[in-house]
Amino acid sequence: MTNMVWKRDEVESPCVRICVVHPTEQICTGCYRTLDEIARWSRMDSSERAEVMEALPARKPRLAKRRGGRAARLKS
Repeated sequence: MTNMVWKRDEVESPCVRICVVHPTEQICTGCYRTLDEIARWSRMDSSERAEVMEALPARKPRLAKRRGGRAARLKS
């Protein structure tokens, strides 16, 4: 008997279980997917999933923008 592990040949979800949607950017702060992408993920084929995965790193900087906070108040 061999020690074979069955694997599916599909792109895994980028979900990191931090499911919070940014109020203005409308993307998840954990995985950077849109609500539509999250909802459709299980119905996407591998090429669609790969496209989404490729786009995610470019979305990260959209959430890094600060709106002010303490640093902005101190500059006044």
